Amino acid sequence: MPKKNYSDLQVSFGAHLQKIRLSKGLSLRALATRCDLDDSKISKIENGKLNVQLSTIVELAKGLDINPKDLLDFG
Repeated sequence: MPKKNYSDLQVSFGAHLQKIRLSKGLSLRALATRCDLDDSKISKIENGKLNVQLSTIVELAKGLDINPKDLLDFG
């Protein structure tokens, strides 16, 4: 199996985050409010332009009402 580089992982994680957010019917702004994060930061994460920290993953999971491991299960 070929190694993925970090930018590929960021893009995959971001796409997965967006899929979960949309499946819950949340806008960027609504998720940002739930997580106490800036909506532009979430947008950058979803677009693979920002490397996400573990603490941010935990906050996003809380806002999505899921377990953090579910955010990390993106393939």
